[in-house]
Amino acid sequence: MLAPERRTRADLLTAVAIAVLLVIATAVVFWTSDARGTESVTTDQTLSAPPTPEQLPATLREVWNSPDAASARAITVGGVAVTAYSGTVTGRDPRTGEQVWKYERDIPLCGVESQFGTVIATYRDQRGCSQTTLLNAETGGRITARSSYMDDTVELSVDGTYTLAQGPDRLEVWRSDLVRTLEYGRVDAPVNPHTQPRSDCRLLSAASAPSRIAVLERCPKDTADRLTVLNPAPKDGTTPEEYSTHVLNESGGASESARVIAVSDSRITLYLPGMGTSPPQLAVYDISGNTVAIHQLPAPLPDTALVSHLSSEWFVFTGDTLIALNATTFDVMWVAGNVLGTPTLMSGQLLVPSPDGLRALDPITGAATGRITVQRSDYHNEPISLAAVGGTVLELRGGKLYALAAN
Repeated sequence: MLAPERRTRADLLTAVAIAVLLVIATAVVFWTSDARGTESVTTDQTLSAPPTPEQLPATLREVWNSPDAASARAITVGGVAVTAYSGTVTGRDPRTGEQVWKYERDIPLCGVESQFGTVIATYRDQRGCSQTTLLNAETGGRITARSSYMDDTVELSVDGTYTLAQGPDRLEVWRSDLVRTLEYGRVDAPVNPHTQPRSDCRLLSAASAPSRIAVLERCPKDTADRLTVLNPAPKDGTTPEEYSTHVLNESGGASESARVIAVSDSRITLYLPGMGTSPPQLAVYDISGNTVAIHQLPAPLPDTALVSHLSSEWFVFTGDTLIALNATTFDVMWVAGNVLGTPTLMSGQLLVPSPDGLRALDPITGAATGRITVQRSDYHNEPISLAAVGGTVLELRGGKLYALAAN
């Protein structure tokens, strides 16, 4: 029988040293980890959406407001209103503004979006707008997260299937679980070189549909902007699949102010500024890049122009006019003037912000059906994005979300 081994003083010192190193390593990981700078306050109760009134009220008044500078539009999910400011995303009771849940980080937000009952929050660190968290919109609970090299600024948009994150040098497309299906543009460390058709172009604008992505880009060797139509989910997400690409020869096609307005499975609408004697226009293309229709505009679109998608229509806010486009063909359905922003639906009618409150329009014809009086506070002619939950109307304007209610 072998004699039991005896621990020497050197063994004990080695064991202590290993333990100390493990404690130090754990502390370093904690102090440098994302978890240290994150506070998550969730809820176990679902806030149900209040019933929508059968008839529109005659008057609404402001009942609460909250900073909301990171959102590009007024966001509601189920019975929750969402605000995003600095590094904090908050789910609120739309009737009172009280906090339902909160997700806070010690780094700034790049943008917030929502679809499928979730909230998509993208944060900026030393690698750009690289850290994205997917939250349950009802509870505030963290579902999943992703991280990748991104530009310092990105624009988030959703199409009912994918999330598009577009910066000036690269864009990514994410599934509902934040798995990336496509990267396009600049790639810092490509696994397979030369997979990008063009990696030195500036991405001016982009928008997506479930089966198409339209990118407007300016490349060094091109004399004008280039319209490229892509598959949002190719077999290999690092190798873009182009349906078409061509340099725009149209008037306004060489402008830095051109932008993608809307994308469907069969059509693309671009805004092309006027050049010389040519007026500004909304140009409609098929997926091969062929011009289908031209809609002339009376004036150029300002930088504050907004675009929204509701039901079977797209809405383009031009600065003082609302243009309704058919969601499939992008034909102009109607035009309404004296408007302050993009609309929302309530009680079967389209509510549009106007100087004296809210105008109710028929969604199909644009005919006026009613008016709601609203007295806005601290308003300085900023564009307004509307949303509605039950009988509460939400206005995003001037970096704040305002709630309007009848009582």
